[in-house]
Amino acid sequence: MKKCQFLLFIPLLLLVVLISGCSSNQASDEIEEDISDGNASGDLAPLDEKASVFIAEDGAASGAGFYIAKEKGYFEEYNIDVEFTQFANSDDMLPALAAGEVDIAGGVSTSSFFNAIAQGIDVKIIADKGHYIDGNSYFSFVIREDLQDEIKDYSDLKGKRIAVSSRNAVDDYIFQEMLKHAGLTEDDVEFVLMSDFGNMLAAMGNGSIDAALQIEPLITQGIEQGLHVRLGDATDFAPNAQIAMVLGSPKFILEEEDVSLRFMAAYLKGVRDYNDAFQNGEGKDEVIDIMTKHTALKDPEIWEKVSITGLDPNGEMFIDDIKKQYDMYEQNGATRGEFDFDTSIDTSVTEKAVEIIGEYEAE
Repeated sequence: MKKCQFLLFIPLLLLVVLISGCSSNQASDEIEEDISDGNASGDLAPLDEKASVFIAEDGAASGAGFYIAKEKGYFEEYNIDVEFTQFANSDDMLPALAAGEVDIAGGVSTSSFFNAIAQGIDVKIIADKGHYIDGNSYFSFVIREDLQDEIKDYSDLKGKRIAVSSRNAVDDYIFQEMLKHAGLTEDDVEFVLMSDFGNMLAAMGNGSIDAALQIEPLITQGIEQGLHVRLGDATDFAPNAQIAMVLGSPKFILEEEDVSLRFMAAYLKGVRDYNDAFQNGEGKDEVIDIMTKHTALKDPEIWEKVSITGLDPNGEMFIDDIKKQYDMYEQNGATRGEFDFDTSIDTSVTEKAVEIIGEYEAE
Protein backbone atom coordinates (compact mmCIF):
# COMPACT_ATOMS: atom_id res chain seq x y z
CA MET A 1 0.00 0.00 0.00
CA LYS A 2 1.34 3.48 -0.90
CA LYS A 3 2.11 5.87 1.93
CA CYS A 4 -0.62 8.37 0.95
CA GLN A 5 -3.21 5.58 0.74
CA PHE A 6 -2.18 4.33 4.18
CA LEU A 7 -2.53 7.80 5.69
CA LEU A 8 -6.06 8.05 4.28
CA PHE A 9 -6.85 4.60 5.70
CA ILE A 10 -5.98 5.52 9.32
CA PRO A 11 -8.72 8.18 9.78
CA LEU A 12 -11.24 5.82 8.17
CA LEU A 13 -10.26 3.04 10.61
CA LEU A 14 -10.54 5.44 13.57
CA LEU A 15 -14.00 6.49 12.36
CA VAL A 16 -15.15 2.87 12.21
CA VAL A 17 -13.85 2.21 15.74
CA LEU A 18 -15.51 5.41 17.00
CA ILE A 19 -18.85 4.49 15.43
CA SER A 20 -18.66 0.95 16.85
CA GLY A 21 -17.89 2.31 20.30
CA CYS A 22 -20.77 4.76 20.11
CA SER A 23 -23.16 1.99 19.03
CA SER A 24 -22.05 -0.20 21.93
CA ASN A 25 -22.37 2.65 24.40
CA GLN A 26 -25.76 3.57 22.96
CA ALA A 27 -27.02 -0.02 23.47
CA SER A 28 -25.76 0.02 27.06
CA ASP A 29 -27.33 3.42 27.66
CA GLU A 30 -30.67 2.18 26.34
CA ILE A 31 -30.61 -0.73 28.81
CA GLU A 32 -29.64 1.62 31.66
CA GLU A 33 -32.48 3.99 30.76
CA ASP A 34 -34.88 1.04 30.95
CA ILE A 35 -33.89 0.36 34.57
CA SER A 36 -35.99 2.12 37.18
CA ASP A 37 -37.39 1.44 40.64
CA GLY A 38 -40.72 2.59 39.23
CA ASN A 39 -41.00 -0.52 37.04
CA ALA A 40 -43.17 -3.35 38.33
CA SER A 41 -40.17 -5.64 38.09
CA GLY A 42 -38.00 -3.27 40.12
CA ASP A 43 -35.42 -3.21 37.32
CA LEU A 44 -36.10 -3.41 33.58
CA ALA A 45 -39.10 -1.67 32.08
CA PRO A 46 -41.69 -3.91 30.43
CA LEU A 47 -41.56 -4.33 26.67
CA ASP A 48 -43.62 -1.83 24.68
CA GLU A 49 -45.36 -4.70 22.90
CA LYS A 50 -46.20 -8.10 24.34
CA ALA A 51 -43.78 -10.81 23.27
CA SER A 52 -44.50 -14.52 23.13
CA VAL A 53 -41.71 -16.89 24.13
CA PHE A 54 -42.05 -20.58 23.34
CA ILE A 55 -40.36 -23.01 25.74
CA ALA A 56 -39.85 -26.70 24.98
CA GLU A 57 -40.45 -28.22 28.41
CA ASP A 58 -41.96 -31.57 29.35
CA GLY A 59 -42.74 -31.09 33.02
CA ALA A 60 -39.27 -31.96 34.28
CA ALA A 61 -38.47 -30.73 37.78
CA SER A 62 -35.43 -28.93 36.37
CA GLY A 63 -37.84 -26.54 34.64
CA ALA A 64 -38.71 -25.04 38.04
CA GLY A 65 -37.37 -21.60 37.14
CA PHE A 66 -39.75 -21.39 34.16
CA TYR A 67 -42.80 -22.56 36.12
CA ILE A 68 -42.21 -20.31 39.12
CA ALA A 69 -41.48 -17.23 36.99
CA LYS A 70 -44.71 -17.83 35.08
CA GLU A 71 -46.94 -18.42 38.09
CA LYS A 72 -45.49 -15.56 40.15
CA GLY A 73 -45.87 -13.09 37.29
CA TYR A 74 -42.19 -12.37 36.63
CA PHE A 75 -42.58 -12.85 32.88
CA GLU A 76 -45.78 -10.82 32.86
CA GLU A 77 -44.04 -7.89 34.57
CA TYR A 78 -41.81 -7.64 31.49
CA ASN A 79 -44.82 -8.00 29.15
CA ILE A 80 -43.73 -11.50 28.14
CA ASP A 81 -46.17 -14.35 27.59
CA VAL A 82 -44.60 -17.81 27.82
CA GLU A 83 -46.04 -20.91 26.22
CA PHE A 84 -44.85 -24.44 26.96
CA THR A 85 -44.66 -26.98 24.17
CA GLN A 86 -43.56 -30.61 24.11
CA PHE A 87 -41.65 -32.67 21.58
CA ALA A 88 -41.61 -36.44 21.26
CA ASN A 89 -37.81 -36.42 21.57
CA SER A 90 -34.80 -34.13 21.51
CA ASP A 91 -34.03 -35.07 17.90
CA ASP A 92 -37.17 -33.16 16.90
CA MET A 93 -36.64 -30.36 19.40
CA LEU A 94 -33.14 -29.26 18.36
CA PRO A 95 -33.97 -28.41 14.70
CA ALA A 96 -37.02 -26.44 15.86
CA LEU A 97 -34.85 -24.55 18.32
CA ALA A 98 -32.20 -23.83 15.70
CA ALA A 99 -34.88 -22.57 13.29
CA GLY A 100 -36.37 -20.24 15.90
CA GLU A 101 -39.68 -22.12 16.04
CA VAL A 102 -38.92 -22.60 19.74
CA ASP A 103 -37.03 -19.95 21.72
CA ILE A 104 -35.87 -21.85 24.82
CA ALA A 105 -35.42 -25.52 25.69
CA GLY A 106 -33.77 -27.80 28.18
CA GLY A 107 -31.03 -30.14 27.08
CA VAL A 108 -28.87 -32.87 28.56
CA SER A 109 -25.41 -33.90 27.52
CA THR A 110 -25.38 -36.78 25.02
CA SER A 111 -23.14 -37.66 22.11
CA SER A 112 -26.10 -37.16 19.74
CA PHE A 113 -26.66 -33.67 21.16
CA PHE A 114 -23.06 -32.66 20.46
CA ASN A 115 -23.14 -34.35 17.05
CA ALA A 116 -26.25 -32.46 15.99
CA ILE A 117 -24.63 -29.11 16.80
CA ALA A 118 -21.31 -30.13 15.21
CA GLN A 119 -23.17 -30.98 12.00
CA GLY A 120 -24.90 -27.62 11.69
CA ILE A 121 -27.85 -27.53 14.12
CA ASP A 122 -27.10 -24.14 15.67
CA VAL A 123 -28.26 -23.76 19.28
CA LYS A 124 -26.73 -21.88 22.18
CA ILE A 125 -26.00 -23.31 25.64
CA ILE A 126 -26.82 -20.36 27.88
CA ALA A 127 -27.43 -21.32 31.54
CA ASP A 128 -27.62 -24.03 34.18
CA LYS A 129 -30.69 -26.27 34.32
CA GLY A 130 -29.54 -29.04 36.61
CA HIS A 131 -26.58 -29.96 38.78
CA TYR A 132 -25.92 -31.77 42.04
CA ILE A 133 -26.44 -30.30 45.50
CA ASP A 134 -23.62 -31.34 47.79
CA GLY A 135 -24.50 -34.55 49.61
CA ASN A 136 -28.12 -34.53 48.44
CA SER A 137 -28.18 -35.58 44.80
CA TYR A 138 -31.42 -35.96 42.87
CA PHE A 139 -29.75 -38.37 40.42
CA SER A 140 -27.70 -40.96 42.25
CA PHE A 141 -26.98 -44.65 42.83
CA VAL A 142 -29.25 -46.94 44.78
CA ILE A 143 -28.84 -50.58 45.76
CA ARG A 144 -31.39 -53.29 46.54
CA GLU A 145 -32.65 -52.99 50.10
CA ASP A 146 -31.67 -56.57 50.90
CA LEU A 147 -28.05 -55.95 49.80
CA GLN A 148 -27.26 -53.02 52.08
CA ASP A 149 -25.26 -55.18 54.51
CA GLU A 150 -23.23 -56.58 51.61
CA ILE A 151 -22.70 -53.36 49.61
CA LYS A 152 -21.39 -50.65 51.91
CA ASP A 153 -19.10 -48.82 49.48
CA TYR A 154 -18.80 -48.34 45.73
CA SER A 155 -16.00 -50.91 45.49
CA ASP A 156 -18.48 -53.51 46.79
CA LEU A 157 -20.34 -53.22 43.48
CA LYS A 158 -17.76 -55.55 41.93
CA GLY A 159 -19.59 -58.41 40.22
CA LYS A 160 -22.99 -56.71 40.58
CA ARG A 161 -25.64 -55.96 37.96
CA ILE A 162 -26.00 -52.17 37.59
CA ALA A 163 -28.79 -50.53 35.60
CA VAL A 164 -28.05 -47.28 33.73
CA SER A 165 -30.53 -45.55 31.44
CA SER A 166 -28.30 -44.73 28.45
CA ARG A 167 -24.94 -45.03 26.76
CA ASN A 168 -22.77 -42.08 25.71
CA ALA A 169 -24.92 -39.68 27.67
CA VAL A 170 -24.60 -37.94 31.02
CA ASP A 171 -25.92 -41.10 32.76
CA ASP A 172 -23.06 -43.13 31.29
CA TYR A 173 -20.62 -40.38 32.28
CA ILE A 174 -21.79 -40.49 35.92
CA PHE A 175 -21.54 -44.30 35.85
CA GLN A 176 -17.96 -44.15 34.54
CA GLU A 177 -16.97 -41.53 37.13
CA MET A 178 -18.33 -43.80 39.86
CA LEU A 179 -16.31 -46.75 38.57
CA LYS A 180 -13.10 -44.69 38.59
CA HIS A 181 -13.84 -43.52 42.12
CA ALA A 182 -14.40 -47.14 43.20
CA GLY A 183 -11.20 -48.36 41.56
CA LEU A 184 -13.24 -50.56 39.23
CA THR A 185 -13.54 -50.96 35.48
CA GLU A 186 -16.60 -51.87 33.47
CA ASP A 187 -15.25 -55.42 33.22
CA ASP A 188 -15.67 -55.69 36.99
CA VAL A 189 -19.45 -55.17 36.89
CA GLU A 190 -22.38 -56.13 34.67
CA PHE A 191 -23.80 -53.11 32.86
CA VAL A 192 -27.56 -53.32 32.30
CA LEU A 193 -29.02 -50.84 29.82
CA MET A 194 -32.49 -49.92 31.07
CA SER A 195 -33.93 -46.77 29.49
CA ASP A 196 -37.02 -46.49 31.71
CA PHE A 197 -36.37 -45.40 35.31
CA GLY A 198 -39.73 -46.85 36.34
CA ASN A 199 -38.63 -50.27 35.11
CA MET A 200 -35.61 -50.01 37.41
CA LEU A 201 -37.98 -50.00 40.38
CA ALA A 202 -39.67 -53.17 39.14
CA ALA A 203 -36.27 -54.77 38.47
CA MET A 204 -35.21 -53.97 42.02
CA GLY A 205 -38.40 -55.59 43.27
CA ASN A 206 -37.89 -58.85 41.36
CA GLY A 207 -34.16 -58.99 42.06
CA SER A 208 -33.01 -58.85 38.43
CA ILE A 209 -30.64 -55.95 39.16
CA ASP A 210 -28.52 -55.15 42.20
CA ALA A 211 -27.98 -51.42 41.75
CA ALA A 212 -29.15 -48.56 39.56
CA LEU A 213 -28.40 -44.95 38.70
CA GLN A 214 -31.86 -43.69 39.66
CA ILE A 215 -33.58 -40.29 39.65
CA GLU A 216 -36.01 -38.45 41.92
CA PRO A 217 -38.83 -38.80 42.81
CA LEU A 218 -38.30 -42.53 42.13
CA ILE A 219 -35.37 -42.61 44.56
CA THR A 220 -37.64 -41.49 47.40
CA GLN A 221 -40.57 -43.63 46.26
CA GLY A 222 -38.35 -46.74 46.05
CA ILE A 223 -37.02 -46.11 49.55
CA GLU A 224 -40.55 -45.75 50.94
CA GLN A 225 -41.60 -48.97 49.19
CA GLY A 226 -38.64 -50.84 50.67
CA LEU A 227 -37.17 -51.63 47.25
CA HIS A 228 -33.81 -49.87 47.49
CA VAL A 229 -31.61 -47.62 49.59
CA ARG A 230 -29.17 -44.91 48.59
CA LEU A 231 -25.51 -45.80 48.12
CA GLY A 232 -23.58 -42.74 49.27
CA ASP A 233 -24.21 -39.72 47.07
CA ALA A 234 -23.18 -38.83 43.53
CA THR A 235 -21.29 -35.80 44.86
CA ASP A 236 -18.83 -38.33 46.33
CA PHE A 237 -17.31 -38.72 42.87
CA ALA A 238 -18.94 -36.12 40.57
CA PRO A 239 -19.48 -32.96 42.66
CA ASN A 240 -19.38 -30.61 39.68
CA ALA A 241 -21.39 -32.62 37.15
CA GLN A 242 -23.47 -30.54 34.75
CA ILE A 243 -26.60 -32.62 34.24
CA ALA A 244 -28.80 -30.30 32.17
CA MET A 245 -28.53 -26.92 30.42
CA VAL A 246 -30.85 -24.16 29.26
CA LEU A 247 -30.63 -23.90 25.47
CA GLY A 248 -31.52 -20.86 23.41
CA SER A 249 -32.38 -20.23 19.79
CA PRO A 250 -29.61 -18.16 18.16
CA LYS A 251 -32.24 -15.78 16.78
CA PHE A 252 -33.78 -15.30 20.24
CA ILE A 253 -30.45 -14.77 22.01
CA LEU A 254 -28.62 -12.70 19.40
CA GLU A 255 -31.36 -10.82 17.53
CA GLU A 256 -34.07 -10.33 20.15
CA GLU A 257 -31.93 -8.99 22.99
CA ASP A 258 -34.65 -6.86 24.58
CA VAL A 259 -36.85 -9.93 24.97
CA SER A 260 -34.18 -12.52 25.81
CA LEU A 261 -32.61 -10.29 28.47
CA ARG A 262 -35.94 -9.80 30.23
CA PHE A 263 -36.77 -13.47 29.84
CA MET A 264 -33.52 -14.46 31.51
CA ALA A 265 -34.00 -11.96 34.34
CA ALA A 266 -37.47 -13.42 35.03
CA TYR A 267 -36.17 -16.99 34.80
CA LEU A 268 -33.39 -16.32 37.32
CA LYS A 269 -35.88 -14.72 39.71
CA GLY A 270 -37.88 -17.94 39.51
CA VAL A 271 -34.75 -20.00 40.18
CA ARG A 272 -33.95 -17.82 43.19
CA ASP A 273 -37.42 -18.36 44.64
CA TYR A 274 -36.84 -22.10 44.14
CA ASN A 275 -33.57 -21.92 46.07
CA ASP A 276 -35.13 -19.78 48.79
CA ALA A 277 -37.94 -22.32 49.15
CA PHE A 278 -35.98 -25.57 49.22
CA GLN A 279 -32.73 -24.36 50.73
CA ASN A 280 -34.05 -21.78 53.20
CA GLY A 281 -37.70 -22.73 53.64
CA GLU A 282 -38.98 -19.34 52.42
CA GLY A 283 -42.31 -19.53 50.57
CA LYS A 284 -41.93 -23.30 50.28
CA ASP A 285 -45.64 -24.15 50.30
CA GLU A 286 -46.30 -21.79 47.38
CA VAL A 287 -43.38 -23.16 45.36
CA ILE A 288 -44.43 -26.77 46.01
CA ASP A 289 -47.94 -25.88 44.80
CA ILE A 290 -46.40 -24.56 41.58
CA MET A 291 -44.25 -27.66 41.15
CA THR A 292 -47.21 -30.01 41.65
CA LYS A 293 -49.12 -28.05 39.01
CA HIS A 294 -46.42 -28.25 36.34
CA THR A 295 -44.59 -31.54 36.97
CA ALA A 296 -45.58 -35.20 37.10
CA LEU A 297 -45.02 -35.28 40.86
CA LYS A 298 -48.42 -34.27 42.25
CA ASP A 299 -47.97 -35.24 45.91
CA PRO A 300 -46.88 -32.25 48.07
CA GLU A 301 -45.73 -34.62 50.82
CA ILE A 302 -43.24 -36.29 48.47
CA TRP A 303 -41.93 -32.84 47.49
CA GLU A 304 -41.07 -32.36 51.16
CA LYS A 305 -38.87 -35.48 51.06
CA VAL A 306 -37.19 -35.62 47.65
CA SER A 307 -33.67 -34.50 46.88
CA ILE A 308 -34.14 -31.59 44.53
CA THR A 309 -32.45 -30.61 41.30
CA GLY A 310 -29.68 -28.09 41.86
CA LEU A 311 -30.34 -24.83 39.98
CA ASP A 312 -27.76 -22.07 40.15
CA PRO A 313 -29.40 -18.74 41.12
CA ASN A 314 -26.94 -16.89 38.87
CA GLY A 315 -27.33 -19.38 36.02
CA GLU A 316 -23.70 -20.47 36.18
CA MET A 317 -22.69 -23.82 34.70
CA PHE A 318 -19.82 -26.23 35.25
CA ILE A 319 -18.42 -25.68 31.77
CA ASP A 320 -15.26 -27.71 32.41
CA ASP A 321 -17.47 -30.70 33.23
CA ILE A 322 -19.42 -30.32 29.98
CA LYS A 323 -16.07 -30.54 28.20
CA LYS A 324 -15.15 -33.65 30.20
CA GLN A 325 -18.37 -35.31 29.13
CA TYR A 326 -17.68 -34.49 25.49
CA ASP A 327 -14.15 -35.88 25.83
CA MET A 328 -15.55 -39.19 27.07
CA TYR A 329 -17.92 -39.47 24.10
CA GLU A 330 -15.06 -38.63 21.77
CA GLN A 331 -12.82 -41.29 23.33
CA ASN A 332 -15.65 -43.80 22.89
CA GLY A 333 -15.82 -42.96 19.17
CA ALA A 334 -19.38 -41.67 19.58
CA THR A 335 -18.80 -38.16 18.20
CA ARG A 336 -18.89 -36.97 14.61
CA GLY A 337 -17.46 -33.66 13.46
CA GLU A 338 -15.86 -31.00 15.64
CA PHE A 339 -17.82 -29.33 18.43
CA ASP A 340 -16.90 -25.65 18.92
CA PHE A 341 -17.39 -24.80 22.60
CA ASP A 342 -16.54 -21.12 22.12
CA THR A 343 -19.35 -20.73 19.59
CA SER A 344 -21.96 -22.99 21.17
CA ILE A 345 -21.66 -21.90 24.80
CA ASP A 346 -22.87 -18.31 25.05
CA THR A 347 -23.61 -17.10 28.58
CA SER A 348 -23.66 -13.38 27.68
CA VAL A 349 -27.42 -12.88 28.16
CA THR A 350 -27.28 -14.69 31.52
CA GLU A 351 -24.35 -12.60 32.72
CA LYS A 352 -26.05 -9.39 31.60
CA ALA A 353 -29.25 -10.34 33.42
CA VAL A 354 -27.28 -10.95 36.62
CA GLU A 355 -25.65 -7.54 36.28
CA ILE A 356 -29.13 -6.00 36.21
CA ILE A 357 -30.89 -7.98 38.95
CA GLY A 358 -27.75 -8.40 41.06
CA GLU A 359 -25.83 -11.41 42.33
CA TYR A 360 -27.81 -13.85 44.46
CA GLU A 361 -26.80 -13.73 48.10
CA ALA A 362 -27.28 -17.05 49.88
CA GLU A 363 -28.33 -16.94 53.50
